Amino acid sequence: MRAAHQGAVLGLHRSRHEPAVLREALDLGVGALDTSSNYLGFRSHETLARVAGDLLPRFRVSTKVGYFPVPGRASEHSLDPVRLRAAVERAAQDLGREPDVVFLHNPEHSLSEGSGPLRRERLAAACQVLEDAASSGVCGSWGVSSWDPRPLGALVAGLPRPDVVMVRSGLLVKAEVLDAAQLLVERLRPSRVWGMSPFGGGEADSMWGRFDPRVFLREPERATTAQAAFRAAFHLPEVEAVAVGSDNPAHLRELVASLSFEVDPEVVSEYRRLLRESAGKAGARH
Repeated sequence: MRAAHQGAVLGLHRSRHEPAVLREALDLGVGALDTSSNYLGFRSHETLARVAGDLLPRFRVSTKVGYFPVPGRASEHSLDPVRLRAAVERAAQDLGREPDVVFLHNPEHSLSEGSGPLRRERLAAACQVLEDAASSGVCGSWGVSSWDPRPLGALVAGLPRPDVVMVRSGLLVKAEVLDAAQLLVERLRPSRVWGMSPFGGGEADSMWGRFDPRVFLREPERATTAQAAFRAAFHLPEVEAVAVGSDNPAHLRELVASLSFEVDPEVVSEYRRLLRESAGKAGARH
């Protein structure tokens, strides 16, 4: 196993949870896995425990709670404290170990109704459940994972301080979502910030045929398009680690190899400026 790459996290969303990919991740120094209670049809935890075997203790494992199975429907989202506490305990049980991090998963999905104080109260109660779970040893630490943090900025005053915040990162994230993620981090002041879904709709997304992300690198000739997009995701917004899914060991090797590439901060700043400017013009038209 190589020296650990702290910046890369193997995400299991849409993953087949194959042992070969887990072994490749460890060989590459990727020692962190990110999953969720609702991944793989709510079977990710038990499947991971079964297929990973003695590999699992070698990973730092993060997971998420907030979605729950419902007969006849795919799932429902809830911030109910009793359900969240049970979900954290079930995660540890199904994994056969305490998760290193448990995230409150997309809390914005249950915060669209009610007055501001009521929504803040619901969010605070949900966060308190995870903080208590970490304090009591059911998980190692806790965090907030948000796909769209725009509704959260006005609600987080006075909340418990999370250990980790996870937000979308990369070139396919809209300006207003990037700004909302930055505001959320500033107000919650977590110890760590992670990114996720750096390729948005996937590397086959039509954008990659129209735009070359290698302009973000100081030595663009060394990189592939995927490598450049992955590296840029660490700066859009600024994050310490990025969770990325792959069932292809070669693809995973390609992305890990990009971690040594240097991103040009001036290009990032100019891109953010142009992104905001474009968003402002679009808003003015509407």
